Amino acid sequence: MAGIKRHFESSFNIVSVDLPDHGESPWTNGFLVSDAADAIYDIMQSLNIEKSAVLGHSLGGKVAMKLALNHNDKVTHLIVADIAPVSYNHSHQAVFDGLKSVPLDTIESRKDADKIMSAHVKEMGVRQFLLKSLYQDENGSWKWRFNVDGLISSYSHIIDWEQTTQTFNGVTLFIKGSESDYITAEYRDAITRYFPSAKAHIIEGTGHWLHAEKPAAFNAIVERTLNKSS
Repeated sequence: MAGIKRHFESSFNIVSVDLPDHGESPWTNGFLVSDAADAIYDIMQSLNIEKSAVLGHSLGGKVAMKLALNHNDKVTHLIVADIAPVSYNHSHQAVFDGLKSVPLDTIESRKDADKIMSAHVKEMGVRQFLLKSLYQDENGSWKWRFNVDGLISSYSHIIDWEQTTQTFNGVTLFIKGSESDYITAEYRDAITRYFPSAKAHIIEGTGHWLHAEKPAAFNAIVERTLNKSS
């Protein structure tokens, strides 16, 4: 989401947060969406943020939804990219297999890792996204920024959705990639149950990584939504 941050930081105050077990954030003993939402709330409290718009993609979208439901007085606008408030079936085995297949002790470059991962992850754009989290530490050792083993062990919780009677009635937009099956017509009832004011927008010619595939279109949709009164 770094490109989105760069696009909006001249006109909005942006706080970009890595989820637990991702990026620069600490690793945990088990990822829970509710815990991640609480962590975002704690950050808002520590920064004295009274209210904020919240944007999240995929797992980040689930966390954003949970934050809006648990603390609806803190969220002015909710923008969710290509995920719904439902439980999903296992669909990331190829990604996990690709990550686990990379021999961190012997690769010499990201190009080496990309070649190895391509046997499992066919989409170049997905591999490029994942490889952004591959880095060399101060000793020159290759490491993943995200907690691969921890995320695999927590996967049943990650794809689950905790039922609740809470709702969020603020400005809400779900953005879907036209070629993605993460948001389908069968999820409409679940979306409106939790988010009665929700609107939807489809970006043609994109899959699950819609913000990376068509960033200009994605940013324009987000900007229009942020300019709506809460």
